[in-house]
Amino acid sequence: METTHSHGSSGGTGEAGDFRVRLGIAFGLTVTIVIAQLIGSIVTGSLALLTDTAHAFTDASGLLVALIAATLMRQPSTSKRTWGFRRVEVIAALGQATLLLAVGVYAAVEGVRRLFEPPEIPASELIVFGVVGLVVNIIAIVVLSANRGANFNMRAAFLEVLNDALGSLGVIAAAIIIWTTGFQQADAIAGLFIAALIAPRAFLLMKETAGVLMEFTPKGLDLDEVRRHILELEHVVAVHDLHASTVATGLPTISAHVVVDDECFTDGHAAEVLQDIQQCVAGHFPIAVPHSTFQIETARISEQEATGVRHP
Repeated sequence: METTHSHGSSGGTGEAGDFRVRLGIAFGLTVTIVIAQLIGSIVTGSLALLTDTAHAFTDASGLLVALIAATLMRQPSTSKRTWGFRRVEVIAALGQATLLLAVGVYAAVEGVRRLFEPPEIPASELIVFGVVGLVVNIIAIVVLSANRGANFNMRAAFLEVLNDALGSLGVIAAAIIIWTTGFQQADAIAGLFIAALIAPRAFLLMKETAGVLMEFTPKGLDLDEVRRHILELEHVVAVHDLHASTVATGLPTISAHVVVDDECFTDGHAAEVLQDIQQCVAGHFPIAVPHSTFQIETARISEQEATGVRHP
């Protein structure tokens, strides 16, 4: 039997980038938004501003979690934690998405209620706090934009700040409408607009991160195609127990049992076949050699595994 596996769990491809400074700046800016908008929501009584404040508070919490996750992801792997804390980014993103969805649901329920019972909203004060939130959010977007696609953690952080900026635009639009027309329901409509921005994106991120935690096949990887490529190699008879999953962003892994001709174990071809499989998978699919594990076996060993009967 021949196997290949990660050498010392070094991480290979998909090395975690260091985004702590950018996340720290974004966190500080978002906390500023939370404080300013909280004061504004108390002064104005605006649902849109209150919803955006709750959204900003969720963003700040999420960015703090992201900052902690980014720090833990830098920790080296050990014999007990072979991938280190790389998967923390997935857990952090899932937590942030869940919080965002909860805020979205609250905003939707409260927005519908206020459509029928609109409170009196002071438009001029609402504009001031909306503009403050927008400006600070734009700065945070600029800080995070360069690395927004680096991993789940950074995607979630950027998404939160972007959604909050759009929420601030909704607050400003509601304030202008109330100021110019006196249509008080504009505040509730803006709150519903913010909820509509939050919910779909949060659900999509939850779906993707849950897929990683459930160890579904990595997006874009067709295991039937992987099997077909391996079966086309010389001396390969069958492939079974083929699995693939994602540890973290940029870290897909794959494993399989590959049945080869019996003579490969007597004429020295087993090692060559193993190398061919490694190169085939790495060449056709986005999985580095150190993150693939293949067990080379004879048809007899495969039969024993399937039946549970070990022949003498």
